[in-house]
Amino acid sequence: MEYSLQSLECADPCTVTVDPDNHIYTLKTFDTSGRVFNEPMELVAWIKKNWNPSQFREPKEYQALLNAIKQELH
Repeated sequence: MEYSLQSLECADPCTVTVDPDNHIYTLKTFDTSGRVFNEPMELVAWIKKNWNPSQFREPKEYQALLNAIKQELH
């Protein structure tokens, strides 16, 4: 699963990739830097700590992202 969110801080979207079959858990954030995580819950913890809904053009998409990750992992 790859998920993109349009942020208010950057023209490029933030992207999150969750691929449990290949153990890939990555994201690209506002400053276009990338992060790689060993476990999906590390990715989710990072998102909850560093992002919040008000940083995105569509704040509802933040919760939709978290829900999509949860669905992908079950």
